[in-house]
Amino acid sequence: MRRRAMNRRRFLHLTGGSAAGAAMLAAGVGLTATSPGAWALALSSLDPHQGRTLLKVARHVFPHGTLDDVYYAGVVEALDGEAAANPAAATLLADGVKTLDAATGMQWIDLSEGYQREILEGPGRALLDKVKGNAVVSLYNNPLVWRHFGYEGPSARHGGYINRGFDDLAWLPDPDEQASPRPA
Repeated sequence: MRRRAMNRRRFLHLTGGSAAGAAMLAAGVGLTATSPGAWALALSSLDPHQGRTLLKVARHVFPHGTLDDVYYAGVVEALDGEAAANPAAATLLADGVKTLDAATGMQWIDLSEGYQREILEGPGRALLDKVKGNAVVSLYNNPLVWRHFGYEGPSARHGGYINRGFDDLAWLPDPDEQASPRPA
């Protein structure tokens, strides 16, 4: 099999043509690009089924239809790292996935979203709380997620929001004049 040289076009093809994919691949976030839109989690403690299940749980906790799974993979990798360092966390995650799967006698990820939510809020509550506690940090502290939502990051290095404009978000509608009068 002949190897093709890496050039800009091939690099973009391997990363799915996205800046986020290219940045994550270049930063070595633990994702493996094999074809456009395909990637795999690099897990050390969790098995692939547990990883897929936790990714789906993270999507339930903070559902953003415009975010690809690759952003939620950071949540799973953080949970995997915690499981590697802490046997109690590893047990909680493994038992939580087993509980989700045992609730109906089939894999939880194969259920409809309604049944998944029902099981998460019932017997899967411990796992839900664990993923929620991790995801709020792992997902929303990711600069690539910030960029996706138009957040420019902390303002302290730029002199604060007062000097930069605290109301410069283009995706918010302008309030009427009575609701937000301009200072004199």
